[in-house]
Amino acid sequence: MFDTPEVNARPSVDAPKTDAKAFHDIVESRRSVRFFSSDPIPQDVIDQCIDAALLAPNSSNLQCWEIHHVVNEEKKKELAKYCLGQPAATTSQELFVFVTRPDLWKRNNQWTLDEFDRRGNMPDKAYQYFKTITKLAYTTGIFGIAAPFKWLMFNVIGLTKPTPRGPVGKSGMKVWGHKSTALACAHFMLGMRAHGFDTCPMEGFDVVRVKRLLGLPRRADVTMVISAGKRAEGGIYGERFRFDKKHTVKTH
Repeated sequence: MFDTPEVNARPSVDAPKTDAKAFHDIVESRRSVRFFSSDPIPQDVIDQCIDAALLAPNSSNLQCWEIHHVVNEEKKKELAKYCLGQPAATTSQELFVFVTRPDLWKRNNQWTLDEFDRRGNMPDKAYQYFKTITKLAYTTGIFGIAAPFKWLMFNVIGLTKPTPRGPVGKSGMKVWGHKSTALACAHFMLGMRAHGFDTCPMEGFDVVRVKRLLGLPRRADVTMVISAGKRAEGGIYGERFRFDKKHTVKTH
């Protein structure tokens, strides 16, 4: 599947120019804001930040996510209530629900193959990846019946060579989807900060009621609810701190 080391010995090429300082300014100024002002977010900013979220890296580029922008006032009130009435939800100008959809991987896999056919110039290895490997990696079977067989196969193969051990079963697919969707969340929040607005990612919510409010199917799951707006006075709870990185950054 992968190129040999000899083929990988390639010269570097120029990538698009970037502004490292601007990026770090955005990262360092991002905070989880608990109280927002009444300043609106322009629609073009919302659209650009959603576009940035959809450019996030994701597993096999299958894009098994959805972004639900809740604009109906009654639904916004209900959503804020389902977020336990926390100020980050009740004072925000906008509310977004990031949803993982591992149940859509087959549809998206076919869309990818359709796009390859449209382009007509994709490497054969890439085409075969989506034609064969994804169908083995992400299939769970009816009622998840394939999970134990996949687990056994991965672990037997893994006795003699490096082997991906997942995702296995519907629970594994849910984790798989959340990882990609969380990357989209990060892109979205940094995009908002780049435009001068703030966000708060929330995990404190009633997932059953939120799914019902949005009309989500059973296999969909909510990664997080993100509120957005202009930070208000007292909206940041104290100075940021992080644990000493000697506890979390390891060199091997």
